[in-house]
Amino acid sequence: METTTERRVLVVEDDRAIADAVAARLRAEGFLVQIAGDGPSAVEAARRLPPDVIVLDVMLPGFDGLEVCRRIQAERPVPVLMLTARGEETDLLVGLAVGADDYMAKPFSMRELAARVHALLRRVDKVAAAPRPAAGPPTIRFGDLEINQAERRVLRAGAEKHLTPTEFDLLVHLARAPRTVLPRERLLAEVWGWADASGTRTVDSHIKGLRRKLGADLIRTVHGVGYALEVDR
Repeated sequence: METTTERRVLVVEDDRAIADAVAARLRAEGFLVQIAGDGPSAVEAARRLPPDVIVLDVMLPGFDGLEVCRRIQAERPVPVLMLTARGEETDLLVGLAVGADDYMAKPFSMRELAARVHALLRRVDKVAAAPRPAAGPPTIRFGDLEINQAERRVLRAGAEKHLTPTEFDLLVHLARAPRTVLPRERLLAEVWGWADASGTRTVDSHIKGLRRKLGADLIRTVHGVGYALEVDR
């Protein structure tokens, strides 16, 4: 079991049986866990704790998980693992757009959920520990695409594009190997810290989010393999 150093997890789920089962598994992993059962209490709990990671159901009373995520991220960035019973791609894309880092569809494995919570925290720790450049900010430029890694800002055709932390990290990984097809499994391991290929739909959904924000022409799909950043030579 990985060390958690008293990491706090907020579980937001209105089905008490599911909430209790998730909380029990995460407590067994060494996390401090609090449960909220609706939108307003989730936002209040996030202010009071504050959590290191949130496990968030989409369908909630009060207001839904998308609004919970939007309000919490506006106050303080925090990694979010979204739980959904919905199959519509639109719902997933909206969740990722408002700041969710990953999602799992119900029913899910408690073992996989715990592993993904650990992976989210590892990624946050890795970003926090990364040394900042001593000199001017390193910027990646391809045509009208500009990626400022130090300030974590992206411009296309001079217009700033607001990406979630995960979208930014995914774009940087593609930009570091332009025109090279990166397998979904590699992106999942390097961006999310998740070694199991069962999460590759998460990669696909984030790619769709990047295309929606930056343009469909920027990222090429190689079916059955992965994705490549398409830039001029």
